[in-house]
Amino acid sequence: MNDPHRKTREQAHSVQDLLRELFPGTHRELFGARDSDSPPTLGLYPVADGRLALVHGDQLAEFTPIEQKGKNALHCDLCHYTRSRSEALMYRVTIGARRSRYVTLCTPTEPCQGRAGARGLHAFAERIFPIEPIGPDEH
Repeated sequence: MNDPHRKTREQAHSVQDLLRELFPGTHRELFGARDSDSPPTLGLYPVADGRLALVHGDQLAEFTPIEQKGKNALHCDLCHYTRSRSEALMYRVTIGARRSRYVTLCTPTEPCQGRAGARGLHAFAERIFPIEPIGPDEH
């Protein structure tokens, strides 16, 4: 039977999955050693104020939308479709001390991730990660 919600259920991740990948030490304290060999989480997730979070395993990058200027179409860096200004946004992601990368992504990102597929999303994540430590306390 064809379930229209199947794709979203397969992409959904539990809080335990995200905790395991973003805070592995805390996950080990709460749940013990990792018991599954599932692949690491990989995806773009909306967060507050129009920002996006790119999660790849235990790595996290925050994309901040920047003010749109001009009227030309934009080329999405994830799915490689050309979109109008109303269908895409430019984002800034800090990848190191005084280093930022600018990317364009479709809005909303769910269909964009579907068009890009797992390989496209993985290639996109490789362009962003690893993020360099910014402060002296980060390692």
